[in-house]
Amino acid sequence: MHAELIPHAQTQATEPPEPLKVKDVARAIHVTNATVYAEIKAGRLASYRVGQGRGTIRVSRAAFKQYLAERGIPTSELAVSL
Repeated sequence: MHAELIPHAQTQATEPPEPLKVKDVARAIHVTNATVYAEIKAGRLASYRVGQGRGTIRVSRAAFKQYLAERGIPTSELAVSL
């Protein structure tokens, strides 16, 4: 059997990007964490919980893109890459 070794940089490029934390979303659109939580609670920004108990909230990059598109916010002005 012959196995090819894949350089570490190539394996990282194919991994999906990490979901965003509430503070990342807030920083990206220049609002407070409380505003992001309010948008999530109102159902305008899709999110999910990770972990046991209360856990932590994460927002997928796709959900964040959709949120921005629905509000006409250009992604070129964000502090995070999508």
